[in-house]
Amino acid sequence: MHQAWRAFLLCALALSVGSLRLKAQTISIPDPCLRTAEMKVYSDVFIQKETGDLLGYELAIKSQGDSGAEALLYVYEGGEAGDGIPLFGQVSKERLTLKGTWVEHLVEYPSKKEIVQKYAVEIVGTVNPSIFRGELTVSGMEDHQHVRLRRVKRIWSCNDQNAKP
Repeated sequence: MHQAWRAFLLCALALSVGSLRLKAQTISIPDPCLRTAEMKVYSDVFIQKETGDLLGYELAIKSQGDSGAEALLYVYEGGEAGDGIPLFGQVSKERLTLKGTWVEHLVEYPSKKEIVQKYAVEIVGTVNPSIFRGELTVSGMEDHQHVRLRRVKRIWSCNDQNAKP
Protein backbone atom coordinates (compact mmCIF):
# COMPACT_ATOMS: atom_id res chain seq x y z
CA MET A 1 0.00 0.00 0.00
CA HIS A 2 2.81 2.39 0.85
CA GLN A 3 4.47 1.77 -2.56
CA ALA A 4 1.20 2.35 -4.43
CA TRP A 5 0.59 5.64 -2.62
CA ARG A 6 4.15 6.78 -3.34
CA ALA A 7 3.77 5.91 -7.04
CA PHE A 8 0.47 7.81 -7.15
CA LEU A 9 2.06 10.93 -5.61
CA LEU A 10 5.03 10.81 -7.99
CA CYS A 11 2.67 10.44 -10.94
CA ALA A 12 0.52 13.38 -9.75
CA LEU A 13 3.62 15.51 -9.24
CA ALA A 14 4.91 14.70 -12.72
CA LEU A 15 1.55 15.58 -14.27
CA SER A 16 1.34 18.90 -12.43
CA VAL A 17 4.92 19.84 -13.37
CA GLY A 18 4.17 18.93 -17.01
CA SER A 19 1.02 21.04 -16.83
CA LEU A 20 2.96 24.01 -15.43
CA ARG A 21 5.56 23.64 -18.16
CA LEU A 22 2.83 23.57 -20.83
CA LYS A 23 1.17 26.69 -19.41
CA ALA A 24 4.47 28.56 -19.25
CA GLN A 25 5.15 27.80 -22.91
CA THR A 26 1.76 29.05 -24.09
CA ILE A 27 1.86 32.41 -22.30
CA SER A 28 2.81 35.14 -24.75
CA ILE A 29 3.65 38.80 -24.43
CA PRO A 30 0.54 40.82 -25.24
CA ASP A 31 0.61 42.96 -28.33
CA PRO A 32 2.05 46.44 -27.79
CA CYS A 33 -1.31 48.15 -28.32
CA LEU A 34 -2.90 46.23 -25.44
CA ARG A 35 0.25 46.51 -23.36
CA THR A 36 0.33 50.34 -23.58
CA ALA A 37 -3.43 51.05 -23.71
CA GLU A 38 -3.59 52.11 -20.04
CA MET A 39 -0.30 54.01 -20.10
CA LYS A 40 0.42 57.69 -20.70
CA VAL A 41 2.32 57.91 -23.98
CA TYR A 42 4.75 60.69 -24.93
CA SER A 43 6.30 60.82 -28.42
CA ASP A 44 8.44 62.72 -30.90
CA VAL A 45 8.31 60.04 -33.63
CA PHE A 46 8.27 61.25 -37.23
CA ILE A 47 8.87 59.98 -40.75
CA GLN A 48 11.92 61.55 -42.38
CA LYS A 49 10.80 62.91 -45.76
CA GLU A 50 14.00 62.19 -47.71
CA THR A 51 14.45 58.56 -46.67
CA GLY A 52 11.05 57.49 -45.36
CA ASP A 53 12.75 56.34 -42.13
CA LEU A 54 10.79 56.30 -38.89
CA LEU A 55 12.81 58.16 -36.23
CA GLY A 56 12.40 59.27 -32.64
CA TYR A 57 11.39 58.08 -29.20
CA GLU A 58 8.22 57.12 -27.40
CA LEU A 59 7.83 56.73 -23.68
CA ALA A 60 4.80 54.91 -22.27
CA ILE A 61 4.46 55.46 -18.50
CA LYS A 62 2.31 53.77 -15.89
CA SER A 63 2.27 54.95 -12.27
CA GLN A 64 2.51 52.31 -9.55
CA GLY A 65 1.42 53.05 -6.03
CA ASP A 66 2.37 56.35 -4.41
CA SER A 67 5.61 57.13 -6.20
CA GLY A 68 6.58 54.10 -8.30
CA ALA A 69 6.55 54.06 -12.08
CA GLU A 70 7.10 51.55 -14.84
CA ALA A 71 7.59 52.45 -18.47
CA LEU A 72 8.40 51.21 -21.93
CA LEU A 73 10.83 53.16 -24.10
CA TYR A 74 10.48 52.72 -27.85
CA VAL A 75 13.49 53.72 -29.95
CA TYR A 76 12.81 54.24 -33.66
CA GLU A 77 15.97 54.07 -35.76
CA GLY A 78 14.56 53.70 -39.25
CA GLY A 79 11.64 51.34 -38.70
CA GLU A 80 9.47 49.73 -36.05
CA ALA A 81 10.79 49.88 -32.48
CA GLY A 82 10.04 46.33 -31.33
CA ASP A 83 8.73 45.42 -27.87
CA GLY A 84 9.97 48.47 -26.02
CA ILE A 85 12.66 48.70 -23.37
CA PRO A 86 11.26 48.06 -19.88
CA LEU A 87 12.18 50.78 -17.39
CA PHE A 88 11.39 51.16 -13.69
CA GLY A 89 11.71 54.05 -11.30
CA GLN A 90 9.93 56.80 -9.44
CA VAL A 91 7.81 59.84 -10.05
CA SER A 92 7.65 62.57 -7.43
CA LYS A 93 5.39 65.50 -8.25
CA GLU A 94 6.50 66.13 -11.85
CA ARG A 95 10.03 64.68 -11.50
CA LEU A 96 10.49 61.31 -13.26
CA THR A 97 13.50 59.00 -12.93
CA LEU A 98 13.61 55.68 -14.80
CA LYS A 99 16.30 53.04 -15.34
CA GLY A 100 16.51 49.79 -17.25
CA THR A 101 18.52 47.65 -19.63
CA TRP A 102 18.24 47.72 -23.41
CA VAL A 103 18.95 44.26 -24.81
CA GLU A 104 19.66 44.54 -28.53
CA HIS A 105 19.78 41.44 -30.74
CA LEU A 106 21.86 41.98 -33.87
CA VAL A 107 22.95 39.70 -36.70
CA GLU A 108 26.54 39.88 -37.93
CA TYR A 109 27.05 39.44 -41.65
CA PRO A 110 28.22 37.47 -43.58
CA SER A 111 28.53 34.90 -40.74
CA LYS A 112 24.89 35.45 -39.64
CA LYS A 113 26.10 35.13 -36.07
CA GLU A 114 23.69 36.57 -33.49
CA ILE A 115 25.18 39.22 -31.25
CA VAL A 116 23.50 40.33 -28.03
CA GLN A 117 24.43 43.75 -26.69
CA LYS A 118 23.21 45.29 -23.43
CA TYR A 119 23.08 48.97 -22.59
CA ALA A 120 22.09 50.73 -19.38
CA VAL A 121 19.30 53.25 -20.04
CA GLU A 122 18.44 56.16 -17.78
CA ILE A 123 15.74 58.77 -18.22
CA VAL A 124 15.48 61.80 -15.93
CA GLY A 125 13.12 64.70 -16.45
CA THR A 126 9.82 66.35 -15.76
CA VAL A 127 6.46 65.07 -16.86
CA ASN A 128 3.06 66.74 -16.90
CA PRO A 129 -0.23 65.89 -18.63
CA SER A 130 0.98 67.25 -21.99
CA ILE A 131 4.81 67.08 -22.17
CA PHE A 132 7.83 65.09 -21.01
CA ARG A 133 11.14 67.00 -20.99
CA GLY A 134 14.35 65.43 -19.92
CA GLU A 135 17.54 63.60 -20.67
CA LEU A 136 17.92 60.14 -22.14
CA THR A 137 21.24 58.41 -21.54
CA VAL A 138 22.25 55.11 -23.11
CA SER A 139 25.52 53.93 -21.54
CA GLY A 140 27.81 51.92 -23.76
CA MET A 141 26.61 53.84 -26.81
CA GLU A 142 27.75 57.07 -25.15
CA ASP A 143 24.42 58.51 -26.25
CA HIS A 144 23.07 61.40 -24.20
CA GLN A 145 20.15 63.35 -25.60
CA HIS A 146 17.82 66.07 -24.48
CA VAL A 147 14.30 65.04 -25.44
CA ARG A 148 10.97 66.80 -25.56
CA LEU A 149 8.08 64.41 -26.06
CA ARG A 150 4.47 65.50 -26.44
CA ARG A 151 1.53 63.51 -25.10
CA VAL A 152 -0.22 61.32 -27.67
CA LYS A 153 -3.09 58.86 -27.40
CA ARG A 154 -1.12 55.72 -28.29
CA ILE A 155 2.23 54.50 -29.55
CA TRP A 156 2.95 55.08 -33.24
CA SER A 157 2.35 51.51 -34.41
CA CYS A 158 -1.13 51.47 -32.81
CA ASN A 159 -2.46 54.47 -34.71
CA ASP A 160 -4.92 53.42 -37.41
CA GLN A 161 -3.42 55.72 -40.03
CA ASN A 162 0.01 54.16 -39.40
CA ALA A 163 -1.19 50.56 -39.81
CA LYS A 164 0.44 48.58 -42.55
CA PRO A 165 -1.81 47.55 -45.47
